Amino acid sequence: MLWIEVHSEPMECSTQWVGNLQARPNDRVQTGVNGVDSTWRIAQMTISIASFSFHGALSDGTIDVFGYLEACRYRYHLDTADIWNGLLGPDVETQLDPERLAKVRRAMNERDLVCVNYHADGCHVWEDDAETRVRHHELALRHLQAAETLGATTVRIDTGGRGREWTNEEFDAIATAFREYSEFAGNAGFKFGPETHWGATNYPDNMLKLHAAVGSPHYGILLHMGKDTSTSPDEYDKALAPIAIHTHIDQRTSYERLADALAILMDSGYKGVLGVEHHTGKNEFAEVEAQIGLLRRAISHYRQGRGEGYTGNPLLDAKNERAHN
Repeated sequence: MLWIEVHSEPMECSTQWVGNLQARPNDRVQTGVNGVDSTWRIAQMTISIASFSFHGALSDGTIDVFGYLEACRYRYHLDTADIWNGLLGPDVETQLDPERLAKVRRAMNERDLVCVNYHADGCHVWEDDAETRVRHHELALRHLQAAETLGATTVRIDTGGRGREWTNEEFDAIATAFREYSEFAGNAGFKFGPETHWGATNYPDNMLKLHAAVGSPHYGILLHMGKDTSTSPDEYDKALAPIAIHTHIDQRTSYERLADALAILMDSGYKGVLGVEHHTGKNEFAEVEAQIGLLRRAISHYRQGRGEGYTGNPLLDAKNERAHN
C-alpha cells in the first residue's frame, strides 16, 4: 500500500480509505466542498492493469491469473488487481469454482493487492434468444458472487445489444437487470456497471439515459476513455466522466491525449482508479510497462507541472559548460 499524507481536522478512526488508498490513523484528509479536492485527488490516484491486457500471453500459455498477480505486485509495483474472468480459467466452471476463487483471493492478500475491478464477459444482459438471456442472467449472478469473494470494489457486466440504440424491449430488460445487479452490489459493498466499449454503450446519450433509468447509488460505468463516437474524444470523456466508477486508458489515449484525459477526470470529481488496458496482443509486458510509465509521468506533471529546458549544472560555470538544448 502507498501511505498518503493529507490535511484537515484530525480523525479518530483505525483506518480511512481515500479513493483506493489507505490512510493511517494519524493522517489527515484535505477536503473541498464536495470531498477531496483535485490537487490532492490526483496525488491519491492509483493505477491498475486490466488483465485483458495480457490476452496474448494467455493465449500462448505464458501467463495465468497467479502470474498476473505476481507481475502487478513485483514487476509493476502496484497494490491493485483488475481481473478479467478470462484470466481465471479456460471455461466458466473453472473460472467460478469456489476453491479456485478462494486461492486467487489468498494470492491477492499475500501480495497486499486490492481487486479494484472484476470484468466479466459472456454474461451480458441482452441476446435475442430468450433462453440465452435466462442463462446469462443466472451466470451474471454467479459472477457477482465471485466478485464478492475476490473483494472487488467495482464490477463490469455488459449490456448486450449491437445496434446504435437499444429497442424499448432491450432497454427495459437491461435496466431491470441492472437494478437487480446494483442492489446486489450495494449489499456486497461494491459498485456495478457496464463498460463503454461495444454496441449502444459506445454512445454517451445511451449511457446517460441508462444511468438515469437504473437510478442506483451503487451504479456507474466503466469508462473506456477517448472514444470518437461523440463530437471529439474530449467531449466524449466530459459527458461520461461524472458517472464513471472505473476507467480503461488504452494505448491511443496514453500516447495521444493523456494529459487532457486526466484533466477531464479530475475536473469531473472522479475518485476511482486509473486502469491501464492494452489491446494488441503483442509485446504485452513491455507495452503495459510503457503505458504505466506514461501515466505516472502524466500524474506527476498534473501535480507539479512539466519541466522545460535545461537549468544548468551548478558545479560548472556557464563559460565552461557545454550548451544544452
